[in-house]
Amino acid sequence: MDASVIIVMLLGASLVALLLVVFARREAAAERESAHREAEMLRSEARTAVAEATRREQRVSEREKEIAADHRNAQAYARGLDERVEVIARDEKRLLSERQAVVDERAELRAEHARELASLTGTDPDALRKQLKEQVLAEARSAAQSQLRRLERKAEAQATERARQILVDAMQRQTGETTTHATTTWIALPSEEMKGRIIGREGRNIRAFESLTGVNVIVEENVNAVQLSSFDVQRREIAEVTLRALVEDGRIQPQRIEAAYTRALVGAEQRHRQAGLDAIDEAGVKGLPMPVVDALGSLRLRTSFGQTVLAHLVECAQIAASVATEVGADVELARRAAFLHDIGKAFTHERQGTHARLGAEFLAEHGEDPLVVNAVAAHHDEEPQQSLEAALVQVADAVSASRPGARRDDLDAYVQRMESLEKLVGGHAGVSKAVAMAAGREMRVVVAPDEVDDDGARELARTIAEHISQDFTFPGEIKVTVIRELRADAVAG
Repeated sequence: MDASVIIVMLLGASLVALLLVVFARREAAAERESAHREAEMLRSEARTAVAEATRREQRVSEREKEIAADHRNAQAYARGLDERVEVIARDEKRLLSERQAVVDERAELRAEHARELASLTGTDPDALRKQLKEQVLAEARSAAQSQLRRLERKAEAQATERARQILVDAMQRQTGETTTHATTTWIALPSEEMKGRIIGREGRNIRAFESLTGVNVIVEENVNAVQLSSFDVQRREIAEVTLRALVEDGRIQPQRIEAAYTRALVGAEQRHRQAGLDAIDEAGVKGLPMPVVDALGSLRLRTSFGQTVLAHLVECAQIAASVATEVGADVELARRAAFLHDIGKAFTHERQGTHARLGAEFLAEHGEDPLVVNAVAAHHDEEPQQSLEAALVQVADAVSASRPGARRDDLDAYVQRMESLEKLVGGHAGVSKAVAMAAGREMRVVVAPDEVDDDGARELARTIAEHISQDFTFPGEIKVTVIRELRADAVAG
């Protein structure tokens, strides 16, 4: 091998070795630097930990001092409590001793008083005490009974007045027209020419109509309407529907009369149902099954003293609800029972039994509330009443039946009755003004004070009441109140 090559190789090896030494020294220096930083960090953390430990130790020492101070204070407070307990115990012992002394002294005084009383009266004190007690009890019992009688009379008078006011208010709220004519129905016509169509050639149409419906048709001159007359309200209603359909169509002949009459008969059930639904809405009753609705609707053609039974039921429901509100009864129960109380009249023509019993059985079959069923069955006292609401149904039924204008009176007739009543009363001497109030249940009479004195006012009230009883027909009672008011005026100049 060439010597120059060997030298080069040796130089390269020396250079590599030198480089390795340099790298080794650098790594050692870096490791020493890293170890130095880590050591410095550890020393810093150690110093921090030592400082924190020192602070904690100081806080613990301070807390121990505070606890020691609290302990000393607690011990001092406990010693104070012990001293106070001892003082209280001594005071209690002293008070008990003084109390016992007072008790003994009182007993000795009572014994001495009893001995002196016995020596003065010659009677046993216990007997005197018993006699005095009995006397006081007798006086107190007599006074209590007298007060109780006064309160009972006052309560009875107030209850009577309150009941009268409640019924009057309930009646006055029923201000709508409640009745119709008993046997006739008027149907307005669009023109005078329609009368000729209804009569037909040689009267064939009117004869066919009357023969088919069983209702008389009355055609009057100078009146743009015809009148249907029949004692049977159901016949008259079907005839009315038939004739209204013919008038609306305009083509009237025997064949069309028969067709319209057939449609009126077929639509009767639907009219019943609609009437029942309308009445339910007006009465404010909810949740009635459809068979009950249909039975109620059929009552629209049943009359009682000139008023339809369905209208009577609506009125009774409103009156019962009004009275129940005033007396604190169940309003909805009273309303429902009063609305359903005459439903049995829908079956009296096909079943045996009173309408109260038939109605109660029908409602029970359809799952009605037992209290409602009892109210319906008991509204004519056929069964005992089980609730206050059952009594309210009787009240509502009686009020609806007896209220002026409720039956056999249409609105004009009712007004005429009230005017005639005022005229009858106003004809008495000394009367300056007469006013019918509370739906005709009360007459307010104002008299001239210079013509009627106080005694004359009382006599006039009795005279007017007797006159009304003799010459005026009315259900129930009419209260006559005579008012005499004296006024004196003067002018200061």
